[in-house]
Amino acid sequence: MNIGKYSFGIGDRFNHQGLAQLKAIMRANSKGVEVCPVWNKSNREHDIVQSEPEGTRIEADNAVKQLGWDKPYFVDADHINLSNVDRFLQHSDFFTLDVAIYIGKFSAPDDIKKFIESCRVPGNIVTIPGIPEPIIITDSLIEEAAGKYLAAIKEAGKIYRHIEKSRGGNNFITEVSMDEVDEPQTPVDMFFILKMIADEQIPARTFAPKFTGRFNKGVDYVGDVEQFAREFEQDVLVIDYAVKHFGLPENLKLSVHSGSDKFTIYPIIAEIIKKHDKGIHIKTAGTTWLEEVIGLALSGEEGLMVAKEIYINAFNRKEELCEPYADVIDIADSRLPLPEDVTRWTGEKFANTLRHIPGHQDYNPDFRQLIHVGYKVAAEMGERFTGLLKKYSDIVGQCVEENIYERHFKRLFEL
Repeated sequence: MNIGKYSFGIGDRFNHQGLAQLKAIMRANSKGVEVCPVWNKSNREHDIVQSEPEGTRIEADNAVKQLGWDKPYFVDADHINLSNVDRFLQHSDFFTLDVAIYIGKFSAPDDIKKFIESCRVPGNIVTIPGIPEPIIITDSLIEEAAGKYLAAIKEAGKIYRHIEKSRGGNNFITEVSMDEVDEPQTPVDMFFILKMIADEQIPARTFAPKFTGRFNKGVDYVGDVEQFAREFEQDVLVIDYAVKHFGLPENLKLSVHSGSDKFTIYPIIAEIIKKHDKGIHIKTAGTTWLEEVIGLALSGEEGLMVAKEIYINAFNRKEELCEPYADVIDIADSRLPLPEDVTRWTGEKFANTLRHIPGHQDYNPDFRQLIHVGYKVAAEMGERFTGLLKKYSDIVGQCVEENIYERHFKRLFEL
């Protein structure tokens, strides 16, 4: 299976926007940038909205059939582990192995010893083309890397083999994910992590590290842009080295989780992958849901009333809704508009406050992040919410398509 050079994770909480999402991807393809669609939805998201992976598969297949898409596409079992992967085996062909919680866990001394021996190279110096500083290989450095990451990659191996046993080999895409942690992984860390992945014989096509800086849900990048640029380019070069020397798949590429709306660094990513002729995978799970709320706010009084109700309930249940996403949001209570003020807003005011247009006088990233994690409120509305998505599908779909193409693809692929 070939995922292609560029791929885009188009998560959809409620499985209603497959057509709009695929239309945006087809627009990019018509401009000469071949982007592979990957519909992704995590176990946590399924639990919150009380859906099943079959629904994601149906959404993807229906969109592909209706629009005549004749290129590869995938359904991603996002952020899975051994405890929940079976739920996805029948309907997914892309598996994101989330092993972040195993970072720093105990590894058997024999496993560490074996890894140290496998990393020894003549002269103990590894020079990666394009990176000025060589990696000085010492037993203490290898042991430190093994202590951090070996247990996690061993767990990834268990999950991969479990999937392979059920589905057979070479008919699904494997991603290894370590992004939902506090401490970023350096290019040197990645060198050893990729060696571990190769030793476990995991044919990873994408790898999602924790990058330097904040990758909060649905808002722009926060951090040292120059440091990100330097480390991102070195990550790309380390992957290139690992493919050539460790035997990993030739099309292995970086995956950027919570990758939506990182407008500040999109030009950097674009420049680096173009410079080195490399691919990228971007995950944008929650932004489609936000565009649904924007579309309803603009649709008229009925939709605007529901959009306001979602915010007011999210405001009153902030602690509950934020808890599962604590590592990937930063919301200042002082910057959240009061419910009594929001009740007086027009649809345009609500949409402008929620829509991510950098520099717009109404845009409020705290408001946006709270609604981002508030999809549970909409799920509890049931048909009252999803019925409006159907009733106002034209305006909602237009918002979804515009967001992906105009604000994401144009920046990422210089369209």
